Amino acid sequence: MNYWKNLLIAVDQLVNALIGGWPDETLSSRAYRMAADGNPWAMYAIDGLANLFGDENHCETSFKSERLRLQAPPETR
Repeated sequence: MNYWKNLLIAVDQLVNALIGGWPDETLSSRAYRMAADGNPWAMYAIDGLANLFGDENHCETSFKSERLRLQAPPETR
């Protein structure tokens, strides 16, 4: 990953942690996970993030990336 993408992911994870989420999870991944658990606000978050990024599967892709630890250095996966 490049520097700017890493920085944006770090800010995303910081915001998620500040609002009570896990420190190594992005808002998109959290929204997908919470929607799967039936949380009603998460569906609105998913729709908003899909519109923001222009990808209706953004949150699902983010969740799967987190599960596979694709943001981590290859030697720690």
